[in-house]
Amino acid sequence: MKVKVMNRERRRGERRGEERGRERAADQTLLSGSHTTMQCLRDQDALIPRPRGNLPKVCAAAMVAMTIGNILFLSPERFLSWVAIAILILTLGPLLYGLCQLAEEMLHHSKTRYQGRSLLSHMLPACGLGGKTLLTAGLAGLLLYVVGHPLPHKGQCWELLALVSTLYALFRSLGVLGPSEVEVSDMSEGRKMNVAHGLAWSFYLGYLRLVLPCLQDSIEAFCATHWASRPFRGRGSRKLLILVPLNANISHKLEDEDHNIRFYDNLPNNEINRAGVRGRVYKHSVYSVMDENGKAHECVVEYATPLLTLYSMSQESSAGFGEPERRQQVLLFYRTLQEILEHSLECRNRYKLILLNDKHDEDPHFLSKAILRHLEQQQKEEFCLGPPPHQEKAHPLEGTSLRNGEWRHPDPMSREPTLMISLERPQPLKEPVEDTEYYHRET
Repeated sequence: MKVKVMNRERRRGERRGEERGRERAADQTLLSGSHTTMQCLRDQDALIPRPRGNLPKVCAAAMVAMTIGNILFLSPERFLSWVAIAILILTLGPLLYGLCQLAEEMLHHSKTRYQGRSLLSHMLPACGLGGKTLLTAGLAGLLLYVVGHPLPHKGQCWELLALVSTLYALFRSLGVLGPSEVEVSDMSEGRKMNVAHGLAWSFYLGYLRLVLPCLQDSIEAFCATHWASRPFRGRGSRKLLILVPLNANISHKLEDEDHNIRFYDNLPNNEINRAGVRGRVYKHSVYSVMDENGKAHECVVEYATPLLTLYSMSQESSAGFGEPERRQQVLLFYRTLQEILEHSLECRNRYKLILLNDKHDEDPHFLSKAILRHLEQQQKEEFCLGPPPHQEKAHPLEGTSLRNGEWRHPDPMSREPTLMISLERPQPLKEPVEDTEYYHRET
């Protein structure tokens, strides 16, 4: 009897050891998957430019504070006068340059660019003669009139203002004091005026928002007609993989870039009435990607077609769009499209953006490896890949004792708790069914 008990305890210990080993292996798999995911995110963050912050404002405020402190320490009695003169110099120059621009707009562009609209409401603000600048200059002039000028002779103050303001207008018109590339880029990004912003919104509104809501139905219809080959066995591949290469150089056939990628078939066509075209056809292609073990993974993958426009613009000399500008626009396109899709309810959980670095051209299988890496990340993040934990099946009366004619467990909480994991898809909740009559019939 003791030998049987010892053997049973030994087998139970072996089962628990196997379960712990499987749990440790699953934890290591999840850790490795999360490490790979974090590494990919860090690589993308190192490439994608972030929106510009407020550091220039902070630095400018700090320099102004130090300058004001020095003036208050050296000559506090003339502080307000110097402030008034400085503000007038900074505001009168842009106002004079705005008057020069206003003359051009009124003489040559009032009908074509403004369609006869009001001078005060449209043309003056467009030339920089807005209310804020005029109000600031007026308050500075009033302050200078009240506190007096700081220079020895009264005429020197107005001569200085006139000279600096007119020189500013001249230098600004010649481009000497024009905005820097950083300023132009900041204004374009802040107002969503880049080429990348327009292409991203066009790609979303004219394509992704139309086809992604129907993607799951198309895949199910495709699987129904290809049930013999059992495609899309991995749930993580039931998304549209959108490839975004940094060099914007797109091949029309993926198998030409990587021999581990093979064309499988096309999904069923989606016909949508669009812009006067009846039954415009939208389709996706299914590719089979081979891993290192020769196993095929089917997925719906395609390049972001607006990148063809960026690449063609960089090849046209009249576009003034070189390779550095093209790379910058590709990164802005990726960031803008990602922000748009993250806030889209129609496209949520139906896509995957894959940014392809162009520094791995020497690897002939870089494209297939990138696709497989993202498919593996999806499976590890969303699903349990390993087998369910082994549940120990013991006899119902094992470990019990007979007391007063009843079988009782010595300690109901002594057993180690187990976790039940189901690999089945979640089912909808059943509606309540009235069974009162059946209950009374049984009783």
